[in-house]
Amino acid sequence: MGDTAIDSYPRDATTELPGTAYRVSGEGAPVVLVHGLGLNQNMWQWQRDALNAHFTVIEYDLLGHGDSAKPPGPYPMKLMTDQIITLIDHLGIERCALVGFSLGGLIVQSFALAHPGRTSALVILNAAHGRTQEQRDALMNRVQQVREHGPASTVEAALERWFTPGFARRSPQVLEQVRQWVLANDAGVYPEVYHLLAQADIGLERAISNIKCPTLVVTGEEDHGNSPAMSRRMAELIPGARAEILEGLRHMALAEDPEKVNTLLL
Repeated sequence: MGDTAIDSYPRDATTELPGTAYRVSGEGAPVVLVHGLGLNQNMWQWQRDALNAHFTVIEYDLLGHGDSAKPPGPYPMKLMTDQIITLIDHLGIERCALVGFSLGGLIVQSFALAHPGRTSALVILNAAHGRTQEQRDALMNRVQQVREHGPASTVEAALERWFTPGFARRSPQVLEQVRQWVLANDAGVYPEVYHLLAQADIGLERAISNIKCPTLVVTGEEDHGNSPAMSRRMAELIPGARAEILEGLRHMALAEDPEKVNTLLL
């Protein structure tokens, strides 16, 4: 992954660009990490050290999340891709690799299509593609649920989808950390971004055949909402892409088995 290194930016810096909270660490070619719905840049804690040994790593909070700005919405995809452009322009990065998780995986696909000259490589982690109407209806029901009752109304079901039962028993502290991230979301903004997650794959389904950079697509064998079939189909459509399916893992494989995920990223 990566392209031109950032030589002048301070290492291990946590900084706030107006509207965007971000962190830069490591040495080497730049890699931008794009987190998922309801999470924040700290979800990359399980990848940071491994990537820092090889890359300059840029983590940031999506608009509506963490310490970044929280405009009232709506949250169109262009708002999210423009945020990346603003960030990398601020850092003086001409081209970068991008790693996107879940909603972040949809964002990095959109970024690569809108800004091919700025994209050196993609990793798409646990992202949806070509949902059925039944799957989309289920997501839209959750959008309505969080609109009416807030993030707490869906978080326990999400944790069941995201982690295997064995890991949940062994590592309750990880689930609690993720739970608190989700609960911290602004109740007015969260459903607006959830709506983007529910709809964003529609426009990408055919367009991704125009992605030209090296691409890796990864998901968990048991991540049914972002299934192996979806990942394999993305890899078929994106020229030269390959798919990797992580046996026995669900949505948050990067937290449950970071070594396995990090091996693919390096």
